Amino acid sequence: MLRALKRWTSNVLAWLRRLRFPARRRAPRKEGRFEAPRRQLVSRLLLTFRAYRLYLPAAAARGDRLPLMVMLHGCKQDAEVFAQGTRMNEIAERHDFIVLYPEQSRTANPYGCWNWFQPAVLEGGGEAGAIVRIVRRVAKAYPVDTTRVYVAGMSAGGAMASVLACRHGALFAACAVHSGLKYGAAASASAALAAMRDGAPGSAWELPRRAPFVPTLVIHGDRDQTVDPVNAGQIIEQARLAAGNGAPAQALVESTRRVAGARRPYVQRDYVRDGKVVLRLIAVEGLDHAWSGGDALHPFNDPKGPDASRLIWDFMRDFRRLPDGSHQWSRTWSWSGIWRWLWRRA
Repeated sequence: MLRALKRWTSNVLAWLRRLRFPARRRAPRKEGRFEAPRRQLVSRLLLTFRAYRLYLPAAAARGDRLPLMVMLHGCKQDAEVFAQGTRMNEIAERHDFIVLYPEQSRTANPYGCWNWFQPAVLEGGGEAGAIVRIVRRVAKAYPVDTTRVYVAGMSAGGAMASVLACRHGALFAACAVHSGLKYGAAASASAALAAMRDGAPGSAWELPRRAPFVPTLVIHGDRDQTVDPVNAGQIIEQARLAAGNGAPAQALVESTRRVAGARRPYVQRDYVRDGKVVLRLIAVEGLDHAWSGGDALHPFNDPKGPDASRLIWDFMRDFRRLPDGSHQWSRTWSWSGIWRWLWRRA
């Protein structure tokens, strides 16, 4: 039965190949491009700049509106190293979305860390506001589907992603925090170090009033010696408060399963509302402070873990932030999308 199915599939794919126009069949598939670093003036008063890099998949040349993934690097990283380590550009080329990599200035932080703990940032300004201005500029200059803008970050970048989800949640359809901390875990550099070590204290900043709920994925290693794994649970609890408008969301149905395979096993905890997973926690067994499934040629990447970039896109891809601020979760199909899917596999 399986062999017959394989033969039938092979025949269908061969038939699809014959349907292609000869000129198109001979033309090699174009690849996307990783644009050189650009700088944007983010504060006219202080004349401060932030650099960013942009990956445009080949699909961007068609002019279709594509999702935008905002990727925030961790300490001792920059946009290029983060892109190479996470391999997110490869996922973007395969699934047709644009990737934006804002880059922290070494003048603002000598280690390249986002200053997610500064009071101005916690209010939604400062570096958080600078990132938002870069996102909006890119969305205007390129074919971006503004209902499908996502943000993900690692370590300090993950903590900044938490800030953006809480303070600018109307802009983002979903959020992913890898080895990071919750919004308001600290309000100073010394408190940030303490929160990384022991988790946020009970007196840490709570959610802003009317903070919009943003579907959130949290990935953390259970052997993380830089940002304690207790922080992962605190991010989920904070997101549950946002889902319940300030109270624990009783409508969320929790389920847990362990996934084992050729890579590091992990425990996945899902929170479902109306049949849809809106929160997910992935605790990777044996993973230290590193991007799970990343390129080992770069620091803070662990090739043994499950592919965090793929897990992030699989979680985010169907969420949309509508103009009225509400969320839509649906798998949308079109004839052009179906044809592109068949074309890639033929």
